[in-house]
Amino acid sequence: MSVGTARASDDVVDEAALDRALEDLEAGATRWATTPLPERAALLRRTHAAVAEHAEEWALTAARVKGLDPASPLVGEEWLSGPYAALTALARLASTLDVLAAGRSPLRGLSFHAAPGGRRAVDVLPLDRTESLLLNGFRAEVWFPPGTTDQRAMLTAGLGALRVGESGGVGLVLGAGNITSIPPLDVLYEVVAHNRAAVLKLNPVLAELEGPFSRAFAPLVDAGLLRIVQGGAAVGGFLAHHRLVAHVHITGSVVSHDAIVWGTGEEAAERKRAGTPLLEVPITSELGGASPIIVVPGAWTDAELAFQAEHVATMRLHNGGYNCIAGQVLVVSADWPQRAAFLDAVRAAIAAAPPRPAWYPGSADRTAAAVAAYPEAERLGPDGGRVLVEVGSGDPHAIETTECFAPVLGVVDVPGTGQAFLDAAVRLANDDLVGTLGANVLIRPEDRAALGAGFGRAIAALRYGTIAINAWTGLGFLLAATPWGAFPGGTLADAGSGIGVVHNALLIDGAERTVLHGPFRPFPASVLRGERALSPRPPWFVTARTAATTGRLLTGFAGGRAPWLLPAALASAFRA
Repeated sequence: MSVGTARASDDVVDEAALDRALEDLEAGATRWATTPLPERAALLRRTHAAVAEHAEEWALTAARVKGLDPASPLVGEEWLSGPYAALTALARLASTLDVLAAGRSPLRGLSFHAAPGGRRAVDVLPLDRTESLLLNGFRAEVWFPPGTTDQRAMLTAGLGALRVGESGGVGLVLGAGNITSIPPLDVLYEVVAHNRAAVLKLNPVLAELEGPFSRAFAPLVDAGLLRIVQGGAAVGGFLAHHRLVAHVHITGSVVSHDAIVWGTGEEAAERKRAGTPLLEVPITSELGGASPIIVVPGAWTDAELAFQAEHVATMRLHNGGYNCIAGQVLVVSADWPQRAAFLDAVRAAIAAAPPRPAWYPGSADRTAAAVAAYPEAERLGPDGGRVLVEVGSGDPHAIETTECFAPVLGVVDVPGTGQAFLDAAVRLANDDLVGTLGANVLIRPEDRAALGAGFGRAIAALRYGTIAINAWTGLGFLLAATPWGAFPGGTLADAGSGIGVVHNALLIDGAERTVLHGPFRPFPASVLRGERALSPRPPWFVTARTAATTGRLLTGFAGGRAPWLLPAALASAFRA
């Protein structure tokens, strides 16, 4: 057993080693419960320094696991969605603890305002000048359920940090196997938001990240707040039902969630019918879905068609398509005169995206299943591994109710234009698509203005945890301050896209959803049309040629290595 880790294979569970790890964590959780907030913030900053030190090892290991060419711009995804995301979360969480230690709310000084449907919202992006520079033209707000007052939101922000002295025990984090920051970010939320120590079981797909994670998060390991273990379903099952585990968090599929909660086979079905779960402790989850990309018709220029086609290609192909938040169902108007031109641009963008291997297990089978359901599907890209399905008059059920977790994009037509189209698209997204994690809406600012209050009512009607307007919901994952999870309402029997939230570095209590806003047009067209956007192409676009350099520089800046890295990163992004 290496320091801070316990090893167990899929076939043999080393119960004694796992027992010792959990006993260490139980003691660590007890100490953590009484740790003053300034000391908690200091531990997070030591962890931040360790992540910065080992960021390159983390990013390059992830790139190797995913079979990326070291010279490919796609390596930028591993910098941004790996160590960069962890660094920004650690910095924001430490800042939140500082504010709470001074007796103030993390939401004090932020802008509250009305949101549609009698709701209140608070602006959480940008929070400082750096965010204004890095994400120029983007903003984010957190909506609260109707009836939540500004005062309640401010008083309850802080979660576990408001309950010093109260231990949450030991939490089990069943780590995701796709985006490498997901496991450590889920651990951080257990530790900071819930006063827990955490045992992280790595997904076998990311087994090679054990070493980088152990070194990057050594301060948490040394404090008795983290142990990292390897293994498959047997290890996960042993831990989930261990007497010392007080809470389970899983990022994965609803099938894995239900296996933990109810078991498997006919006995599981009987438990579910009786409402008697096998799991005896609370569980939270993030389980994905078939995310919509709603394209509101309008008179788009050729440049706008091309840019938003690259946007759609990114929503589907980022990380190879192996994202729980990947855009899967492109909802377009059957009556849009530019429908064919836009789909041609989408085809071209998908086909031209840089090559990468189908690295996630089962990808070929899932892609083949989509083609079997839609024999007329188009095979795109250098090896034909990317699939575009125009459902047309066919049955949309398969593409709407199965999370492909592969480079498969469906196109579903809805009649109408303007408000009629948008309302019909919202109904489809709510009623026909599986999951409630994230929805994307693309609309010209002029068309949004013409819809007036009707646009806000449509957004309020969308039952999704993150809604991105002229942005990708993946940005909501990347941002530290925004809560990340399904729309409220998931249950043990019907988890949907999951239960609860993570990330949420402002420790907001009771958020309903996150709403992101981005620029419809890139620079320079944005400036010419009066929009705020100084980047020709966001660095997370799969078509960004300088993404690897930008990601490395941004991670170095986020790690506090040198202030000059910020202008260098901005210059690199501008050349994308």
